Amino acid sequence: MSPDRPDERNVATGLSRPGLRGRERELERLRALVEAVRDGEGGTIALLLGEPGIGKTALLQEAVSLARARGFLVSHGRAEELHELAPLASLASGLLHGDPPLLSSTDFADLAGHHDQRIWLIERLAQLIEERSAGTPVLIAVDDVQWADPLSRFALSVLPARLLSSPVLWLLTSREYPELWQGPLTTTLPLRPLSETALAELARDVLGGDVPAQVEGLLDGAGGNPFLAAEMLSGIRSTGVDGPEPPERLVLGVRGRLAGLRPDTLHFLRIGSVLGRAFSLAAAAALCGRPASGLSAEVDEAIASALLHDDGERLLFRHDLLRQAVYADLAPSVRRALHREAASRLVATGRSSGAAVPHLLKSAEPGDTEAIGLLRTAAEDVIAVMPDLAADLAVRALELVPPRAAMAYDVGEGAIVALTRAGRYTQARDTGDTLLARQPPLEVFARLQSVLGNALWHLDDVHELARRTTTALAAVTDPAIRARLTARQALARSRGSDLGAARETGERALAEAERAGDREARVLALWGLGEIALNAGDCAAAVEHHTALSVFDSAFLPEEAVALIHMDDFDAVRRLLRSAGDVPLRPAMLIWAQATLNMGLGRLDDADADFVTAERLEADLHVPGNLVNIRVNRGLLAMLRGDREAAREHLDVVRAAVADRPNTGNHAAHRYFEAVVADADADGDHAAAAELVRSVQRDHPFLRWRLLRPHVVQAVRIALRGGDRELAEDLAAQAVAHAARNPAVPTAQGTAAHASALVNADHGLLQRAVDILLNGPRPLPLAAASADLGRALLASGDPAATPALTRAHDLYAQAGADAEAERVRAEPERATSRPGRRTGRLRPRTDQGWDALTASERKVARLIAAGHTNRSAAEALVVSPHTVNTHLASIFRKLAVRSRVHLARIVLAEDDAGTATAD
Repeated sequence: MSPDRPDERNVATGLSRPGLRGRERELERLRALVEAVRDGEGGTIALLLGEPGIGKTALLQEAVSLARARGFLVSHGRAEELHELAPLASLASGLLHGDPPLLSSTDFADLAGHHDQRIWLIERLAQLIEERSAGTPVLIAVDDVQWADPLSRFALSVLPARLLSSPVLWLLTSREYPELWQGPLTTTLPLRPLSETALAELARDVLGGDVPAQVEGLLDGAGGNPFLAAEMLSGIRSTGVDGPEPPERLVLGVRGRLAGLRPDTLHFLRIGSVLGRAFSLAAAAALCGRPASGLSAEVDEAIASALLHDDGERLLFRHDLLRQAVYADLAPSVRRALHREAASRLVATGRSSGAAVPHLLKSAEPGDTEAIGLLRTAAEDVIAVMPDLAADLAVRALELVPPRAAMAYDVGEGAIVALTRAGRYTQARDTGDTLLARQPPLEVFARLQSVLGNALWHLDDVHELARRTTTALAAVTDPAIRARLTARQALARSRGSDLGAARETGERALAEAERAGDREARVLALWGLGEIALNAGDCAAAVEHHTALSVFDSAFLPEEAVALIHMDDFDAVRRLLRSAGDVPLRPAMLIWAQATLNMGLGRLDDADADFVTAERLEADLHVPGNLVNIRVNRGLLAMLRGDREAAREHLDVVRAAVADRPNTGNHAAHRYFEAVVADADADGDHAAAAELVRSVQRDHPFLRWRLLRPHVVQAVRIALRGGDRELAEDLAAQAVAHAARNPAVPTAQGTAAHASALVNADHGLLQRAVDILLNGPRPLPLAAASADLGRALLASGDPAATPALTRAHDLYAQAGADAEAERVRAEPERATSRPGRRTGRLRPRTDQGWDALTASERKVARLIAAGHTNRSAAEALVVSPHTVNTHLASIFRKLAVRSRVHLARIVLAEDDAGTATAD
């Protein structure tokens, strides 16, 4: 027995039907998954893995039959090797077909209309599947996922987690382990070679009756692969047992039958093998140079020989191993020539560049200008939805350009843009530098430096960006390129120390952009001016520039929202976020803005859910640009709650992220967070914490960092506790200057008074801070000022301390800042306690059960239990469906449930218990 195959003693004794011999265990696992999803256990995913011919498709088809028999709505699709450039083709092949189809043609047309918005598209697809599965369980099966187009792969990496609470079973087959979503509910079934017992059963199925011992020995040559074994057995049945040795029998089984075909049929099959496992007769006829009507004899012979199958629309090789065997018989030069001819004929018949490109990737040679043009066109067509693929195509186009060809710079510029769009910033910079090393004409030099500016910005290499733009500006004559370079220079200077000079550069860039009539330059200039204004603390100017930018390009709506938050104009922010519509261009940033608003409103639980959602969306897109800020905010929020363990976990993530993306803004946020964590420990090193705050200013003043402005009072406290009065005074002075720049912002005014009051121990200033903040929209700064006022009054024996402390406690408690609320509650006790006497301690939040749910989570739970979809629940709560999904994942974890059915039972029980208690 082959050592690679399992001992038949370990195989279940129950036999499956012919064609599934030896797969009893896997079939039972699939049956159990089908029944669990049908019975309301929630969604799950199963992966069938193994080499070609090992039986993945047979098992998948059996699972499809089982699901249909149990009332499932089924989507059964297949990925095709040459369809990589068709967005969502692999999933759509099943979603649009079926009885009934999972998606209508209208649904799919709606999706296709927004194919350039990946996050929106996947969310909408999830909503449609969720709606279809509301009353009927769903099976989504995709065969040969290793060939799935990038958008389908992206969908398969996101949708299973998004739909875990719905009765959806995902069943995927692949030759290798796919880079898809993997979670606790993923079942992986690697298909091993068949046992000797299963091979003997297969032999009886094919040959009938008892199997001679000699045949059992010969079958070892199949290596336990059921398809190859069946082909060998077909050869044995036709030639007898006494024949060639096993390796030659494989030829008889797979390739040998080709030898008996007429030459025209063999040529037709070879043409078909170049076109892929499935191909149209018209495409094959065009490549053969014959009319389709003249190929009927060849088609009939191929079908009669069990090599091809006709599904009514296309011809298919009965198994991809058969196609590979035919394809392998072609000489490499012939393959290349056929692929190149196939590409040309597809284009000549009006097919898109995307249909021709898979053939070009296998055939194009340097200097092939038609191939270069088609690759560039295809890259431009898919860049919005499949940026990584676009980058690969653009780079391949550049590789085909002869080194000295003049077109290298135009093609290279496209490659830089595509690489940058795909987040491959280092490769984009290196590609540009390779082109620049060829010493292009000055105008080309300037244009390349302009497109490289985006990659350098994302690499946080602002010093290099400033140097390159300055050099290129000395060479440029094109007004539009000059305006773009000046705008990028303004962006680079926004990170520098001289913001006055940066503002002048930005204004000059905007004027140049308007004279040149260049849209890209205008967007860059407005963006730069908005960044400069925010860094300078000029909130009104920031709103002005970001509003103009948002009107001009709605992708910048989140920046406008954040600028308005700095102005304390929360009503305007709410209106703006509601106006984002159903297709936000940058959902992660939009939810970041929502999280920032919720932090300002003191809705800590909602803010935390939003931050989690924003991080998840960035991770889905593989662009974690805001990870440090997200985790710093979540860590500071955890400190307010008193969850030191969670804060340290966030700090660990921040440390790793800063090491990977070491820009000055990330360093400032990181060092301040380190200071807060260090200062919070009773026996911590307060001087070291103060030094961390001081280190934030080594690059720029503390108030320069927009994320840290709401925390200046806490920074003053850290400085005072650390004995660094000079730092505390400096911080307070910055707060006063910031207030002077923003006279209409209550938080700026109140925070400045609060910071100065702490430095000067001025009760009057504390009262002034409270009075100002009472007219502002932010409860947490008001709570902090009220607490400090209450402590000061309590120390002086003033009875007015009680209402101040009560206000602070109530505001903290309503916000969910449990640690701060407890600290304020204990102030009177602490003031009268003897030295060494312990005061009450904060009771930790429970993390399991109904009581662990936040107020927003309970609202979501009740809506979902009442039959709402994520989308309709989001509409009811006026939040994003992404946020509802985050809440739902947290609800399922805290309640230890897996499905909406289970959730509904718990909600009903809790509501009944609440009614009984009320009675």
